[in-house]
Amino acid sequence: MSGRRSAVEALDAFGPQVAPFIDGYLAGWRPYKPAWSYEDGCIYKGLLDLAEALGDRACFDFVRREVASRVAPNGAIPGFDPQEYNIDNVNGGKALIRLLKQGGEPRLRRAIDAQHAQLETHPRTKSGNYWHKKIYPRQVWLDGLYMAQPFRCAYAALADRPGIRADVLAQFAAVEHFMRDPATGLYYHGWDESRAERWSDPATGCSPNFWGRSLGWYMMALVDCVELLAGDAEPLASQLRSLAHALLKIRGSAGLWWQVPDQPGRERNYEEVSASLMIAYALMKGARLGALPQASAVPGRDTLQAVIRRFLGVQALGGICGVAGLGGDPYRDGSYEYYVSEPLAANDPKGVGALLMALAEAVRRPDATS
Repeated sequence: MSGRRSAVEALDAFGPQVAPFIDGYLAGWRPYKPAWSYEDGCIYKGLLDLAEALGDRACFDFVRREVASRVAPNGAIPGFDPQEYNIDNVNGGKALIRLLKQGGEPRLRRAIDAQHAQLETHPRTKSGNYWHKKIYPRQVWLDGLYMAQPFRCAYAALADRPGIRADVLAQFAAVEHFMRDPATGLYYHGWDESRAERWSDPATGCSPNFWGRSLGWYMMALVDCVELLAGDAEPLASQLRSLAHALLKIRGSAGLWWQVPDQPGRERNYEEVSASLMIAYALMKGARLGALPQASAVPGRDTLQAVIRRFLGVQALGGICGVAGLGGDPYRDGSYEYYVSEPLAANDPKGVGALLMALAEAVRRPDATS
């Protein structure tokens, strides 16, 4: 009990509602989807980060029990279909690897191998990047780099597959080449190699706007791979520094990032919580790893505190865009009007997972105050 009390006391430093919110969220937990999903993987990752930062066994045991209920004795994951070739569906594999390293059952290794097997045959663009999904052919979305690449880095070490590391670096390099806007230093949400989608620019293939959460996903992908690749990570650390610089220039006056981040204050645009928390996490972690200047931790922590003050109650985390994508039916055209029309969803796991990750980084760096 003393360990749990100290964990609660550490969280109380960020606001008296933080620990009750987390406890209530987990008490009312239901998987986001019946099938294995990236959304649940965000919660697993956040809880495991928090367990390490706080020394809180309760967070670790929650993930262990939940994952045990989703993995069959033979390592199969009900609801996971590798032939769907959905890049999102390997996000949960990160938690499997971490649990296995902490003495998890052998069935977890079989489940990890099953997750990675999808990536062995996953379709790729001519540039070598994974398609976002089979239903979105020849498209790369920033989200997908977060879903797959940190998992691949961890798998490379687990399976002694060093060749994977070079491929990870090559995929990030291609994204920088095709999806980075040289004028702003920001990255577009999506890129269509074929230029077949109505949302793709005929010249560049990029979608027409920047989206806050996609930039958050990409920042987290970069910083997590920097950690896992260690000495091989300088190309990614360079990207991280450049993107952090670009994002800090457009951070809102209240310390958050906007849904359409380069158009603050425009009608119907709003400060979006999940993007802000993802970027805050990456800033704090990048500083801890030495990939970003130590001063980067300060705006990261300040953003976390701003979210807690304005959007977090005992029962709900608000201000989270539920979902945003490109193409599909009904068609999502990537316009400004599209992004600001998507509804908000309190307690969405993309936001809650990012909150847990950002809290973990803030706990690790109590000195990062303004």
